[in-house]
Amino acid sequence: MAQDNRTFVCSVLFLDIVAYSEQPVANQLQIKQRFNELLGNALRNVADNDRIVLDTGDGAAISFRGNPEEALFVAIELRDALHAGDPCAFDVRFGINLGPVRMINDINHRANIIGNGINVAQRIMSFAAPGQILVSRSYYEVVACLSDDYAQLFSYSGSHTDKHVHEHEVYIVGATGPSLRPATLMQYRSPAATGLGQRIKQSWDSVQGQVQVRLQKHVGARWPMVLSVGGVLVVSGIIAVRRPGVEAMTMSGWYLSKRSA
Repeated sequence: MAQDNRTFVCSVLFLDIVAYSEQPVANQLQIKQRFNELLGNALRNVADNDRIVLDTGDGAAISFRGNPEEALFVAIELRDALHAGDPCAFDVRFGINLGPVRMINDINHRANIIGNGINVAQRIMSFAAPGQILVSRSYYEVVACLSDDYAQLFSYSGSHTDKHVHEHEVYIVGATGPSLRPATLMQYRSPAATGLGQRIKQSWDSVQGQVQVRLQKHVGARWPMVLSVGGVLVVSGIIAVRRPGVEAMTMSGWYLSKRSA
């Protein structure tokens, strides 16, 4: 259940089943059942408390309040599962964004999310071709800072205009090898992490210390409260630490300006 209508800066994955509404009802039921099974399997390593899953009818929207790369891993695993010769053939478009969302209770008193974070994720998804994963610039800049291996996954697609005449800089997620599949996320979570997972953890620990110093400088004694909104906010500070000259306002800059007001 949502608590106090809190606002979080988190990763949002928006999924759309291509041409779902054009299918006969019997096919829709079969496709949706298989989609739910594959998505549930892709989410198996994400703790229930770290995610909110919304059924959109012809897809889903997932808010990740833990590690930002979890949205990427889930999207990659679902995409690869769909391309592995599944007997119930259908395509999905993927859009990932990092931005603010507000937790609310819906009409059935279940947790729901609203806000710019999910709205932009949907617009990024709308630019994707069937089977394609696109991410926003805010998401790319955070995840690319976590690991050079992650940075190599993305290629710049250019600026796209949505139906509201808003410009979005978009990045494409390319093909992935076994070392960057969700097993890496399991290694990252494991205390005995090795290889890429260990390097990510070490990078995270180093950056977190830098961001804590930066937050304490800007918001003083209130910085533990700022960090309490979740790990994504801490990671978003990487941009400000490593790229102070970026012209576009980063997520950490947005949050600091709100807290300092």
